Amino acid sequence: MGAERRYLNLNAYLRNSGYHEAAWRVSPADPASVLDPRHYIGLAQTAERGVLDSIFLPDSPGVAEFRSEYLPGTGFDPLQLLSSVAAVTGQVGLIATVSTTYSFPWDVAWRLATLDFLSHGRAGWNIVTTVEPAAAGNFGDQPHPPAADRYDRAGEYVEVVLKLWDAWEDGAAVMSREAGQWADPARLHPPRHHGRHFDVAGYLPFPRSPQGRPFLTQAGSSPPGVALAARYADAVFTPLAGIAAGVAFRQDLRAQAAGYGRDPGQVRVLPGLSFLIAGTDAEAAALKDELEAAASSEFRWRNLANLAGLDYAAIDPDAPFPPGLLASAPKTSFGAAIYTMAAEEPAATFRAIARQLSALPGGLDFTGTPEGLAQLITGWWDAGAADGFTIMPNVLPGQLAAFVDHVVPILQKRGIARTEYAGTTLRDHAGLPRPAA
Repeated sequence: MGAERRYLNLNAYLRNSGYHEAAWRVSPADPASVLDPRHYIGLAQTAERGVLDSIFLPDSPGVAEFRSEYLPGTGFDPLQLLSSVAAVTGQVGLIATVSTTYSFPWDVAWRLATLDFLSHGRAGWNIVTTVEPAAAGNFGDQPHPPAADRYDRAGEYVEVVLKLWDAWEDGAAVMSREAGQWADPARLHPPRHHGRHFDVAGYLPFPRSPQGRPFLTQAGSSPPGVALAARYADAVFTPLAGIAAGVAFRQDLRAQAAGYGRDPGQVRVLPGLSFLIAGTDAEAAALKDELEAAASSEFRWRNLANLAGLDYAAIDPDAPFPPGLLASAPKTSFGAAIYTMAAEEPAATFRAIARQLSALPGGLDFTGTPEGLAQLITGWWDAGAADGFTIMPNVLPGQLAAFVDHVVPILQKRGIARTEYAGTTLRDHAGLPRPAA
């Protein structure tokens, strides 16, 4: 028998009014709609109409205070929000971002497994360590941990969560009325975990969820992030600038996964792809111009400084970029992008650099027609540079609907996007088996 046919895995990143920070100012939707669960329900239903694998909600347990002036403040708890979405959708996957730095394994394992039951097997966990320093002040008086410490904690954190999800063997819940026995204690395995960061004794109060384990994703491309993904993730969301970079990243990730004893063919690479599409290139460019005109240069340079781990209060945004400014900053994708641009344009100001970094640093941002976007996706697929994409509509809800109505049919006609769901769980959509306990 031949190998089972593979299709693109398409995951939709849904943030407020859209990925672009000025989306809320140009979207015809009421700015207050992002505070209404029906906004996200509608987006999920659109994604399901397009037979997309999943929707993905970002989250951060901390917000830099300057952002509230410029951006919609809609950081709802993604697990609670997706629980409401689960009730009115039937097949699209539901991925929630949860930080390993500012939460605890038992609680998160319990809540994610609950979502998997509520959705009949469609839950996913996007594992992040939280880059936002402002989160630290919300959880005590300790400083935000350095990246190495956050990833060390994350590795043990995921290990504990998997122990919790696997603590009930499949079939441990015998539910025998005759014997008066709900569960077989010989098939229950409390974690009894005693590690560097966590002590977790008991198992969850219910059996394994429909997927066995909720779907695991990881966002990022730093060496410790890739190592974490290679060890545990079912899919990786990452910024990749071109096909050659995509091929190299995918090969490296798979090789590392094999090193952990995993089947490298069971890790999906889904690069970020932000976009604006319209009937013609000129119409799409006009949409982009409208977005850029609505953007605040003051917000953009402050936000870039914050994401790069810099104190914006110490920066003159209109002076030539100080060569040593980033020397002591955390090494992030945003910092790397700033370094690159500053090296290419030594006289550039921080404000000018920020103006050019509105999209995903080092990632894909497309403006054009549905045919052009479909061709970009097809080129990456044919080259083995990606298993699919995390699509990031720059304006919601319109651009997600445009993708579903005008890009997906082209991909379906080319035979690389499915026309119907093959199963009921998120693992089914990704072509991955239910893992054994």
